[in-house]
Amino acid sequence: MWRKNIIGDAEKIKQILSEAKTIAVIGLKNDPDSPSYRVASYLQKAGYKIIPVNPKYDNILGEKVYRKLTEIPESIDVVDIFRASKRVIVHLNEVLAVKPKVAWMQAGIENWEAAEAWAKAGIKVVMNRCMMSEHAVLFGAKEMPTCPVSFPKRD
Repeated sequence: MWRKNIIGDAEKIKQILSEAKTIAVIGLKNDPDSPSYRVASYLQKAGYKIIPVNPKYDNILGEKVYRKLTEIPESIDVVDIFRASKRVIVHLNEVLAVKPKVAWMQAGIENWEAAEAWAKAGIKVVMNRCMMSEHAVLFGAKEMPTCPVSFPKRD
């Protein structure tokens, strides 16, 4: 039953991106060359409200940075995760506590233990997909951005 909340098809991803307004980005770095910054910047320019989550910074992309998801005082539609696959589990309970509509693990990131727990709690889960690239393809961006893979898979 919970597997219906693991999202992989384009129509469901398009629906997620159409309905989302607020995206909390775990692991967003204040470095224009980093994958997290490039993706968050693109999404911000596309009209989404970006809420950075990273204990190392105070301000990124003109937005206040929160140390933890649970410190964010507003509802979150999507949690976009830029952490190595094995580190995603660290955020398991935080995501469950804020209960966003979607937990999204960027390209190169998969954690089935976290995905199962979130899906069982009714949270939709997207894994190993670049939100920027998906948005560009599904909504017809004039220029197709190259997805900056955060954590390439290793054999």
